[in-house]
Amino acid sequence: MAYQTINPATGKLVKSFLEISDAEAFGALETADHIYRSDWQHRSVAQRAQVVARAAAILRDKAEEYAQYMTLEVGKLIDQSRYEVGLSAAILEYYANHAEAFLKAKPLPEAPESVVVTQPIGVILGIEPWNFPYYQLARVAAPQIVAGNVVIMKHAPSVPQCALAFARLFEEAGAPAGVYTNVFASVDQIGNLIDDFRVRGVTLTGSERAGAAVAERAGRALKKVVLELGGSDPFIVLEDAPLEDALNAAAVGRMICMGQACVASKRFIVIGKERGKQFLEGLVKRMGSLTPGDPADNKTSLGPVVSEQALEGLLRQISGAAAHGARIVIGGKRVDRPGFYLEPTIITDIAKDNPLFQQETFGPVASFYVVDNVEEAIKLANATKFGLGSAVFGGDVKRAQEVAQKIESGMVFINSCAYTGPETPFGGVKNSGWGRELGEAGIGEFVNHKLIRTAEAS
Repeated sequence: MAYQTINPATGKLVKSFLEISDAEAFGALETADHIYRSDWQHRSVAQRAQVVARAAAILRDKAEEYAQYMTLEVGKLIDQSRYEVGLSAAILEYYANHAEAFLKAKPLPEAPESVVVTQPIGVILGIEPWNFPYYQLARVAAPQIVAGNVVIMKHAPSVPQCALAFARLFEEAGAPAGVYTNVFASVDQIGNLIDDFRVRGVTLTGSERAGAAVAERAGRALKKVVLELGGSDPFIVLEDAPLEDALNAAAVGRMICMGQACVASKRFIVIGKERGKQFLEGLVKRMGSLTPGDPADNKTSLGPVVSEQALEGLLRQISGAAAHGARIVIGGKRVDRPGFYLEPTIITDIAKDNPLFQQETFGPVASFYVVDNVEEAIKLANATKFGLGSAVFGGDVKRAQEVAQKIESGMVFINSCAYTGPETPFGGVKNSGWGRELGEAGIGEFVNHKLIRTAEAS
């Protein structure tokens, strides 16, 4: 597994990093376990929160430096990189500010002799993807570190500089060695770490295949897993939805991180043939106006996808869909320039037996459907193995909320595309995984909710 910075905007190798040895992998675990047992779990919540708060402050102070790493390694538009840096700092701040309230002992009114205390469990192993290289780390590290756990993080091989930069935050904030550890580890080494009893929980954001492999291995070792996997999020436009508002949100929602987001809007479902025609025309206009260029330039509106492999995979999906009868409305080709650029693409006339009907498109590719009524829209929205996020647009908010109740997903956004914030739990159902990150729920996944019951002395 090569840890390399390859600039997606040029296709050129910038820098390579060596994988760690087996001895170094287990040395990292030894250090993490020792600091957990001898120090970190014994500190007060306030002391742990101070370190996380300092990490947030450092990230804000160095925001531009951190944004540039992300744009270099992911190809993310610079404004989106800056936004992610700010969001990641906000997550760190949120848990630093709320940790004491989340972790305080909770008396049981119906059992006055009992109280539930929240305690850490040890070393948590994180396996994270490249597409949101700070946000994904922050939503694991912030709650776990303030809770008293320690974290070993294996980041994606394509974002090594982002991985090292995030690890520096905690070092500079005064966290002892082992509280947050980045490892450039191999898949085999990660498997061996999962097997080790000192690792007490595993969290992964990634593909279904990776999630299944990690869950199987962790399950054999009787360890809890949190999984955030793929998504094929529906975007339903009801009969009374203001079309311009829906279209503006659709264009933004599809192109989050150039469409390379699990929770990006991917399947657009419009009720009514005439409104469907109008919506398609508007979406073509918006996506077709995007201009490829250097993602570090504020004027660029179309950046690259992350790699040659990702681009080739998208092109295969597009050609496969067309071979099974789908119509390419716009795009569908590689952009003739250096780097890994794909034309913004919209595909329609997708039959149920078309492979694209069940596939997740991880890039600037939108699937478009027209249905006759809300029942068909709900049925189509749920006709997927995924269940991460979804959007419902409608003028009658109460009716939109009723539709939202019927969508099989972990999150539904009414009259907006996907939203994430420190305070809102994030996660899915079905093949999109299980468990939650962010909000109060995100601090409760890898802790011991210990009952302490005191009987009166006889």
